[in-house]
Amino acid sequence: MTGAGSGAGTANGPRILLYSDDRTVREQVRLAVGPRLRAHAPAIAWEEVATAAAVVAAADAEQWDLMVLDGEADKAGGMGLSRQLKNEVYECPPVLLLTGRAEDAWLASWSLADAVVARPLDALTVQGAVAGLVTGASA
Repeated sequence: MTGAGSGAGTANGPRILLYSDDRTVREQVRLAVGPRLRAHAPAIAWEEVATAAAVVAAADAEQWDLMVLDGEADKAGGMGLSRQLKNEVYECPPVLLLTGRAEDAWLASWSLADAVVARPLDALTVQGAVAGLVTGASA
């Protein structure tokens, strides 16, 4: 599935892979981040996927500036996927993990994710984490 914001005008913008089996979560993340990381920056190219197999295939086939994984996804959660990708993908891009609650951060550390954001998703927190990971700043 190709998400909002991807297309010809995003050639120089960051490429972000967004995984959740829930389209409303994907929409919340995109709305929180916005179309750009900051004013006058190139548009973000979002690629939305809803299955773990699609995440693995996309990680193997393409280069990403960031992967946002839903730790609460059914069947294959983002925590396990993050750990798998960090162990199997050469030069794995940064991973932002979405958890169900703040208390899950200790468990998310097992996933080797680079940053964690807990629900309910706060737009400033999500945008700050995404911008920090894409630009290489600490999140």
